[in-house]
Amino acid sequence: MAARSMLLVCLSVLPITHLIAAEPAGHVTGVGGVFFKAKDPKALSTWYRDVLGLPVEAWGGAALRYDAPQHPPALAWNAFSAATDYFAPSTSAFMIDYAVDDMDAMLARLSAKGVVILKRDDKDPSGRFAWILDPEGNKIELWEPKR
Repeated sequence: MAARSMLLVCLSVLPITHLIAAEPAGHVTGVGGVFFKAKDPKALSTWYRDVLGLPVEAWGGAALRYDAPQHPPALAWNAFSAATDYFAPSTSAFMIDYAVDDMDAMLARLSAKGVVILKRDDKDPSGRFAWILDPEGNKIELWEPKR
């Protein structure tokens, strides 16, 4: 819930950012990549490609564009308390939220691949959400932004 609230705050301030004075050089401008360890990186990359449709390239990773059609205009960043159960049942210290273009199509794709949907929420004010685990037990949040 905190991640969604933070996302709503990020998205709500976007239209007024041109009114804020320019920041001096030497600050973070966005996320340039997400990197994490895997027991079997090749197998996990294949799963993300074949099951989630992530455009994994020959070098082993994916380049996801901010300006892709229907992609949200901002990325939410939020540090959670070490005691949070929001990432459960995963014991990983991180959870990645992937924006999707069509939640119904994505969940049908996942079900056809045998992926268990942990939970689904179609009533959130910022859009539709679903949660799954990858083969290494990392919880993944899927988000279809409200249009």
